[in-house]
Parts: sequence; structure tokens; C-alpha cells
Amino acid sequence: MREQSTILSLSAVSVSVANTPLLVDIRLVVQAGERVVILGANGAGKSTLLKTCNGLIAPSLGELFAPPTRQQALIFQRPALLRRSVIDNVKFVLAARGVPEPLRSTEAELAIDACGLGAMTSRPAFALSGGEQQRLALARVWACRPGLLLADEPTANLAPAAMRDVENVLLAVEALGTTLVLTTHNIAQAKRLARRIVFLDSGRIVEDRPAPEFFASPNSVAARTYLAGESL
Repeated sequence: MREQSTILSLSAVSVSVANTPLLVDIRLVVQAGERVVILGANGAGKSTLLKTCNGLIAPSLGELFAPPTRQQALIFQRPALLRRSVIDNVKFVLAARGVPEPLRSTEAELAIDACGLGAMTSRPAFALSGGEQQRLALARVWACRPGLLLADEPTANLAPAAMRDVENVLLAVEALGTTLVLTTHNIAQAKRLARRIVFLDSGRIVEDRPAPEFFASPNSVAARTYLAGESL
């Protein structure tokens, strides 16, 4: 039986497309309040794992337990934004959840301010920089306060300052009570953010350990090779 605090559980989950295995026998349990970073080389299955958790990809085998769609959020490296203003992007997701006016506008403004975009309320979303667009995506998450946030490479290709801004917003969203599961290729970022590391290799979880233990002494050859290569 799952513990009452379990927010995400995959039991013997496998995913195959056109007879090609993408995930193999994934066994993963995340408790509410955890902060988990998923690492692995390109093609290891990180994005597929997040999409499976979100329900965008159905398991070929196994059992998935996750919050309903309205109680979780998935953000990508390139945020999916509307061709509207900053505030209208946030108001849209609140309207979709049935939040009426004037509360909708009030909550949108609070979220935008919390994510450092208060001076850009009326600016078109596509006029924002990459880091600002990611913070807008997180403002929508902030406004909805999901139980689970899945973030797929949320700071890839951002300048260091913009990366830190996004990290700060991620932690602020977590402070609202959201459980955070994210992927990254940035080892320094993983060391800053992770409390727990899940390491994937060829679609399989080969390590699942507290972050300090993983970085001090990875058990698997795949993880040691990955960390050595990413550290060059």
C-alpha cells in the first residue's frame, strides 16, 4: 500500500514506442514535499519519464499513481505561452480553473509580482527574454498552486543570472507546498537544488539516493562516467 503522503508512484512502469523501449521497469515513489532531480545522459529517458508522470504518455506496462491533471503542472525548456500579454497568460489558466473576476486579476498580479515580472504585466509574452518567459510559465504555476510540479530542463540555455532567477522562483513555488521533480544537465544546479537524485541510464533507474551521497560516491559506472564527462 502507498503511504498517505505519497504524491507520485510508478510501479514496474515500462514505455515502448514502435517496439523500442524508452523506459524499462521504472519503480519510483515520491513523497509530498520532496525535491527530486533526475539526471542522465541524452536519450536516457528523462523527458519521457516526466511526460509519463504527467499523463502525456501512457505506460505500456505497470501502474502509475499521480495527482489529477488539474493538481499538477509540467513545464518545458521552451515554455508553451499564449500570444497574449503577461497578465493574460496567467489569467487564462486561472479562468480555466473557474476562478472568477475580480479574484482572477488579483491572483494573477500576485503571481506575476512574486516571479519578478511586475513591471512587465502588459508586455506581450513573446517579447520577453528566455529567462523571463520561463518565469512567466512559473507564474502560471504559482497562481494555480499545484501539488506537483514537473520541470523538464527549465533553465537550459539560460545565462547564469537568468538561471538563478528561475531557480529562486522554483524554490518559491515549492515553498507554497508544491513537490518539485525536475530534470537538468547542469551538475552545479543539481547540487544546488537536489535533495534526492534519480539517475537514469538507457531508460532504467540505476541509482536513487540522497543527493550528497550520490555526488560523493556514485555507485554505478554509468553515473560515474556521466559525472566525469559533465565536469570536464
